[in-house]
Amino acid sequence: MTRDIPASIHREATSRELQPSIRVGKSGITENLIEEIDGQLSKRTIVKIKINRGLFERKDIDDVWAHLASETNSTLVLARGNVGVLWR
Repeated sequence: MTRDIPASIHREATSRELQPSIRVGKSGITENLIEEIDGQLSKRTIVKIKINRGLFERKDIDDVWAHLASETNSTLVLARGNVGVLWR
């Protein structure tokens, strides 16, 4: 699902002020994690997620972002290494 991302959302996503509000820890991607991201996206349209280093292979990270975006019906605005921003 790709759609045009407004400039204001892109600015907010790249802003240093936006702190990660979700951390993917050693339990990985769980149903609870998906629900938490979904809930935060309902309250505010943009959520920054940080994945603990070493949790996934570097080559798999893009798949992880795609999975989270599809599971939460959101759009990946930005993915830089183990930090990503989802928007709905």
